[in-house]
Amino acid sequence: MPLTVTVRYFAAAREKAQKTQERVTLPEGATVATLLAQLFASSPALKGLEKHLRVAVDQEFAPPETPLTDGVEVALIPPVAGGAPGCFQVVDRPLSVNEVIEAVSGPTQGGLVSFSGAVRRVSKGKEVAHLEYEAFPPMAEKQMAVIAAEAQARWPGVQLAIVHRVGLLQPGELAVVIAASAPHRKEAFLACEHAIDRLKQDVPIWKKETTTDGAVWVGLGP
Repeated sequence: MPLTVTVRYFAAAREKAQKTQERVTLPEGATVATLLAQLFASSPALKGLEKHLRVAVDQEFAPPETPLTDGVEVALIPPVAGGAPGCFQVVDRPLSVNEVIEAVSGPTQGGLVSFSGAVRRVSKGKEVAHLEYEAFPPMAEKQMAVIAAEAQARWPGVQLAIVHRVGLLQPGELAVVIAASAPHRKEAFLACEHAIDRLKQDVPIWKKETTTDGAVWVGLGP
């Protein structure tokens, strides 16, 4: 049996689709990916936001493989406001340095600095088996955008992008990638350092470290 969902559009997605909401009929077994493919086919302008959109089903963020049921509400959510272009994401997939750098690249940006944080093999003399990252994604992404706004206020022309991974990570895997760009290199370096420092202070992302001595939430251990 076909199913019907309500799709709500916000900010840039609303402007591209030229509507605030609509009801869409989908085939049985449809997923978020099925819906997006149908929406992009009917609204080519919306497809331009494909890399930047997140999807919430009944107010919970949902990955593309999420199955849809009759009557649910689906929201298309562009990046949250932060006063600066860029991307601010918490994801559960391997990170791409180039993807984050591309988010802040442009013809006006002469300086581009990136920072990648990887899981260490040894921590405080102990061998690390793995790290487990947990986050409150909506709040974390909003705080990342706040950090970007702070940087832009201090160094006009700066653009920031921050992507942090959650889940189980092995030594050598990237946990966070930050990219900063500016018309000149000095401001890009300063903004990147600012983002790294502030990320550890106020963004709700937690790290559980498992070593040969057991597991501990970093910040709560001895």
